Amino acid sequence: MITIKDQAGFDRMAMAAKAVVAVHEQVRAALAPGVRLRELDAIAAEVIRAHDCTPSFLGYHGYPASICASPNSTIVHGIPDKYRLREGDIISIDAGAIYQGFHADAAFTAGVGELDAEAARLIEVTEQALLAGIAAVRPGARTGDVGHAVQQVVEAAGFSVVREYVGHGIGHAMHEEPQIPNYGRPHSGVRLKAGMAICIEPMVNVGDFQTKLQDDGWTVVTADGSRSAHFEHTVAITDQGAWVLTG
Repeated sequence: MITIKDQAGFDRMAMAAKAVVAVHEQVRAALAPGVRLRELDAIAAEVIRAHDCTPSFLGYHGYPASICASPNSTIVHGIPDKYRLREGDIISIDAGAIYQGFHADAAFTAGVGELDAEAARLIEVTEQALLAGIAAVRPGARTGDVGHAVQQVVEAAGFSVVREYVGHGIGHAMHEEPQIPNYGRPHSGVRLKAGMAICIEPMVNVGDFQTKLQDDGWTVVTADGSRSAHFEHTVAITDQGAWVLTG
């Protein structure tokens, strides 16, 4: 865990965040039936370079792409491959960028063409859970407050929160302490302080919360084959509260 000691550090993270936001905009605009996941990765790589950044993901522990592209029952870490999007798919896009040594990381889930009611509701609830988690962030709050806020929204809607994969601190490295679970008890966990930056990222399943790692060592899917959605923002903690860098 780091504490960012001056405004310049946050400003560099904000530049990385600007690249991530641009990736989201360009990739979202490209979503259509017939588009291959590897084409979305190529778009992302070009956008990141155009913002004088480097991809956080590419080469990370051997990861082979600039984004994670996770369709339907894939929760996270889907490798963009030759799969072609289909009408009615949902797709989660996770992107990270580095600017002058500082990282930013964010994800969204969107539909391809017309969605059924369950898929649309899953996406809506997952984004609402992210916003609830962000609303719980302030100096003096604890990670359990954030996780509890996320969990309440998800479970009230009848969905389940993934427990095996969680949010994280971020700064000079993409993944830092503290872990930010998407479940928990209020007033528990690590205390949040001004100068920290964290990634809040609900991963929400229609069915059970259990997960399964595929043979490629990266792709994580729902154990029961149900659909999953994923949203994430990089959030800086200031004396005034939460500053959503990737918003």
